[in-house]
Amino acid sequence: MTTLSAPVTALKGVGEALALKLARLGIEQVSDLLFHLPLRYQDRTRLTPIGELRAGSEAVIEGEVTACDVVKGRRRSLLVRLRDKSGILSLRFFHFSPAQQQQLRPGAVVRAFGEARAGATGLEIYHPEYRLSGGSDTSVDEYFTPIYPTTEGLHQTRLRALTQQALRLLESDPDALPEVIPEALRQRFQLLGLHASLQLLHQPPPEADMEQLSHGHHPATRRLAVEELLAHQLSLREVRLRIQADGAPELPSGRNLQARFLAQLPFALTGAQGRVLDEIALDLARPAPMLRLVQGDVGSGKTVVAAMAALSALAGNCQAAIMAPTEILAEQHYRSFKAWFEPLGIEVAWLSGKLKGKARLDAKAAIADGRARMVVGTHALFQDDVHFQCLGLAIIDEQHRFGVHQRLALREKGEAGGLTPHQLIMTATPIPRTLAMSAYADLDVSVIDELPPGRTPVKTVVVSDERRPEVVERIRRACSEGRQAYWVCTLIEESEALQCQAAEVTRDELTDALPELAIGLVHGRMKSGEKAEVMAAFKEGELDLLVATTVIEVGVDVPNASLMIIENPERLGLSQLHQLRGRVGRGSTESFCVLLYHPPLSNTSRQRLAVMRETTDGFRIAEKDLEIRGPGEVLGTRQTGLAQMKIADLERDADLLDQVTALAQALQGNKDITTVLVRRWLGEAAGRYGQV
Repeated sequence: MTTLSAPVTALKGVGEALALKLARLGIEQVSDLLFHLPLRYQDRTRLTPIGELRAGSEAVIEGEVTACDVVKGRRRSLLVRLRDKSGILSLRFFHFSPAQQQQLRPGAVVRAFGEARAGATGLEIYHPEYRLSGGSDTSVDEYFTPIYPTTEGLHQTRLRALTQQALRLLESDPDALPEVIPEALRQRFQLLGLHASLQLLHQPPPEADMEQLSHGHHPATRRLAVEELLAHQLSLREVRLRIQADGAPELPSGRNLQARFLAQLPFALTGAQGRVLDEIALDLARPAPMLRLVQGDVGSGKTVVAAMAALSALAGNCQAAIMAPTEILAEQHYRSFKAWFEPLGIEVAWLSGKLKGKARLDAKAAIADGRARMVVGTHALFQDDVHFQCLGLAIIDEQHRFGVHQRLALREKGEAGGLTPHQLIMTATPIPRTLAMSAYADLDVSVIDELPPGRTPVKTVVVSDERRPEVVERIRRACSEGRQAYWVCTLIEESEALQCQAAEVTRDELTDALPELAIGLVHGRMKSGEKAEVMAAFKEGELDLLVATTVIEVGVDVPNASLMIIENPERLGLSQLHQLRGRVGRGSTESFCVLLYHPPLSNTSRQRLAVMRETTDGFRIAEKDLEIRGPGEVLGTRQTGLAQMKIADLERDADLLDQVTALAQALQGNKDITTVLVRRWLGEAAGRYGQV
C-alpha cells in the first residue's frame, strides 16, 4: 500500500517524467503534496446570475446561447451571446474549431467559468472553461477550487488530482503524519489541528473566508506557519545545546589588561558599549560556550568591543581569533589589533588564503605553539591544517556572510584542550527582530544602539546621472577645501572582471575631468598588498578621491572623507547601501552621500532610494529591506544555508514569533518531537544540523 512517506512515483499515474516536474516544485514524497499549498482559490461553489456580475470577478454562470458568430476585428474571434433571466453576456474565443461552433449553436444551454471583463459588447469572458448543460443540472462544486504554484508542463487539474490522492491516504492512515504538538499546548495557543488545517487549505468549504485564505491570514495557514517556524527554531536550539554541552574555558575579566588598553585609546567608551561588554563578561565567566550576536550600526564601535572581549581571553591564558569575510576587512582588523595589542606585549598573527610559502608556515607555527596570542584572518582560519594551542574566544565579523556550519566548525578548533571556544558574532547589518528570532535562534543578542559623540549624521541626496557633471564639480569643490571623497561603482554584471573594468573606466574619466586631483583605485582583482597600499595612501591624505567597487563596503575608516558618490544605487540592497554610506561621516565635518541613479527608476527602486534619503537608522532600513526584498536577500541566505521557508513568511507572520518562541521553550529537550518536526519541515537541511 502507498504511504505518505513513499516517493511520488508510488501514486497512480506518476511516471519518471512527471516525477521530474514535481521535483522542480520540491515535491518528492507523497506527503510533500500536502504541504504544497494553493496560491489562491476560485469560487465555483455557486451559480451567479449574469446580471450580478462585475468586471474583474470570477464566476460560474449558466445561460442559453442566443447567437454564435465569427467576427472579424484585429483578430478573428468566435463570439457567443449567452442569456439568463437576469442579463446577457458574451463568451469570446480567439482559438476555436468548427466543432465548437457546431456545439455552441443557438438554443444550447452552457455552463461557463471565467473572469468577466468589460469588452466591445459589454461584459465578456475570454476563453472560459465551459460544458453543455441540460439546464436541469443544479450541482456545483462543494469546495473552493485551489490554484497551485506550478511549473511548465504540469497542469492544475493534474496537481489537484494528485493532492486529492494524498489527502485520501492521510484520511485512511492519520498516523502517517502525526500531530506532534501536544493537545494542551494546542489549546493554550489556540492552534487548529494539523490534519483539519491541511484538509481545509486544499478543500475550503464555501463558508471559508476567501480573503483570509488568499492572503495567508487564515487560522489553518497560520497553524502550519507556526509549526514551520517552530521547526526552524528547534533545529537552531539543538545546535546551541550541542555546542553548549561542551565545556568552555572560564575567562576572568582581564581588568588590568583592559584598563591598559583603554588608557591608550583617544576616546571613552559609550554607555551602549559598556552595557554590551558587561553582557559579554558574564558569558565569558561561565563554563559553557558564549554564543552572542552583537549588532551595532555602522560606526558604533563594535571592533573595540571585540578587542576588550579578546583581552579577557588572553588574560585567561587562552588565544583569541577574529575572522572577517573579506581580505580588505581582515587586513583592517589586523592593522587595528596590531596597533592596539603590540604596545601591551601581545603578539598578533595574520592568516589569509593569499598568505603563501614561508610566511604562512611561520604564522601557522606561531598559532600552534601559542606564541601568537591574537590571530586575525579570513575563513582560512577554518582550514584543517590550522591548529591553535588553546583557542578561548572566536570572534566572527559580519556573520551573515558565514553559515551555521562554519559556526560549528569552530568547535573543533578549540577542542585540543577538550574545551569549546566562546563565540562572539558581530554584524553591522542590523537584523530586524523577526529575522533575528528565526535565523539566529541559537544566539543571545546584544545591540550597540548609540554612536560615539562627535559623529555628524550623513545627508543623502538622490540625483539622476544626467546631472553627472554637477556631481563631478561638487567633488572638485570638496577636495579643494581639503576634504576627501569616494566614488563607488556597483556591480554591472555578476562578473567581477566587468565590475573592475567599469571601475577602471570611471577612474580614467574622472582623472580627465579632475586633472588637479590625486585619484586612486581599489577593486576586487587587485593583489591584497596593492589594495592595502592604496587604502593607506587614501587614509594618509595622499589621495583626494578613491574610486572603488563595493569591496570598501565594510570597515574602512577615513575620518577626513566627507563625500561619497554611489553610482547605480538601485542595483544594491538597502543594507549594503547603508554599509557603504557608513564610510563617510566618521569625522566632525558635515558629510554627504550622493545616490547617482540611472533613470527611469522602477517603483520599488524609487521606494528604496527614498528610504535612504529619509533615515540613517540602520534598523529602520533593515526592516524596510526585509519588507521589499524578503529575508533571503537581507541575510544573504545564498551563503548562510538558512533553509528557505515553505509556508511561513517572516514578514507576514512576524506576530507569531513570540508564540513560536514560547512553544520552542516548552518543547525544548523533547527529542522525539524535535526530530519529527525538524525532519518534516527541513527535510535534507535537517541532515546538515544532524551531522554537526
